[in-house]
Amino acid sequence: MKLHRLVGITLSAFTVSLLVGTQTVLAQETKEPEVVASAAFPESNAFGLVVNGERNSMTVTVENKSDRNVTLVSIAGSLRHPDTDILMKNLTALKVGVTLLSKVPIRVPYVFHSEFKPGDLRLNIWLDNAVDSEKFQVVAYDSVVKIVEPEFSIFDFKMISTYLIALAFLGGIGYYAYLTLLPQPKKTRTNTATAQPSTPATATATGTVGYEEEWIADYHLKKTKTGKKKQNVASGTSGDEQSAGTEGRKMKGRK
Repeated sequence: MKLHRLVGITLSAFTVSLLVGTQTVLAQETKEPEVVASAAFPESNAFGLVVNGERNSMTVTVENKSDRNVTLVSIAGSLRHPDTDILMKNLTALKVGVTLLSKVPIRVPYVFHSEFKPGDLRLNIWLDNAVDSEKFQVVAYDSVVKIVEPEFSIFDFKMISTYLIALAFLGGIGYYAYLTLLPQPKKTRTNTATAQPSTPATATATGTVGYEEEWIADYHLKKTKTGKKKQNVASGTSGDEQSAGTEGRKMKGRK
């Protein structure tokens, strides 16, 4: 009887120890691995200002301090109201997909944009990690930041280029409206043939005015030539009569 009791006690103790060991292993497997993460603004932005309309960059440092294989899936963030914790905007998520080696820290740059009124907002940045098929989050940054407007400068190349593009666009629209709405002036036709200067009439020694026949119509020239012939015939006849009368007078004188 004592032997049976001793064997029973031994088996019970072994069973209890086995159950405790199994539960410990299961607890270790279900426990999230220890992953430490932090995020910081660059040295050029020591006060942690978030500028509207610009690329706001941060450096995220993450380290896997466990012996398990952890994968950094992505980095994401959000902006919330500092008092009511109301979500204002979810920031763009950065997909990483890098395996975190045990006790080897890595740095990942994270960039986000802001378009809010100047004031205070709570910035929250976290990491999405995965172990086997399970996912868990690690907070890297959770603090109140100040939203500010960018500083204006007349030598800002981005601002100048923006103004030039806007002016060119408005000028193109104005020119198109001018051509479309206002009537176009009618173009006057100009004669290609230019008038040649006429040759001035010249006076001859006999008192008659000389002219160039090429500027006179043909029928006028024919009339003029016919008139000249008649004058020549008449002058020839009168000349003969005069010579005949003179000869007759001479004959009478001789008699």
